[in-house]
Amino acid sequence: MNGAPIVPLFVPGDRPERFEKAASSGADAVIIDLEDAVAPERKEAARRAAATASLALPVFVRVNAAGTPWHAEDLAALSGAALAGVILPKAEDPAALATLRALLPDEGVVVALVESARGLAGTRELARAAGRLAFGSMDYAADLGCAHTREALLTARSELVLASRLAGLPAPLDGVTAAIGDEALTEADARHAAELGFGGKLLIHPRQVAPALRGFAPGEEEVAWARRVLASEGDGAVKVDGAMIDAPVRMRAERILARARS
Repeated sequence: MNGAPIVPLFVPGDRPERFEKAASSGADAVIIDLEDAVAPERKEAARRAAATASLALPVFVRVNAAGTPWHAEDLAALSGAALAGVILPKAEDPAALATLRALLPDEGVVVALVESARGLAGTRELARAAGRLAFGSMDYAADLGCAHTREALLTARSELVLASRLAGLPAPLDGVTAAIGDEALTEADARHAAELGFGGKLLIHPRQVAPALRGFAPGEEEVAWARRVLASEGDGAVKVDGAMIDAPVRMRAERILARARS
């Protein structure tokens, strides 16, 4: 999970027959879930499948939250597994992230999934201990008792983007779109996340991959504008399309073209 916009796809850990399908969906990574998608009596089977998974894409595992009856067993089962990273749900304690980091190879990524008021309040501390932040928007809304709308969640989303930037992390990952059959909504949610500065979006169904990628991709008009800006002459402020262009605007144009190439 680097700085480029990405769309990782969740798959239940106790359904290993779905792992390859997830890997061939067009997603950038597969997240094998040991938490919400797996019933308590199936968690041991899910751990075994996650620890031995071998796919063409990077494999991440979402473990059960620290403090749950299953967390320690998850960590024991995954120790030494060839994983690209681990996702910690209900992230609130930087120390729990440090414990996960010790499980992974040097290039492995620990993702802090912020899903509560306490987690958001400590986001900047979590960012200093994590390799990337992600937003569990539905759990967060439930914790606060607020609506799961863009307006209600704007402050939380903005804080994740800011905390990531301050910690020098890649842009955070936005939460899932629950309506798996609504491709237009998935695309619109991804575009909204991109506009706020998110670098990717968590997905729960293969049908969401293509619309999410469309949402993060810049439009043709954006790309054309960016090319005109970067083709403009001069190191100082110049005029393009009737507007003054200076260094910050050129930086935005470069990022648009980088998104177009990703």
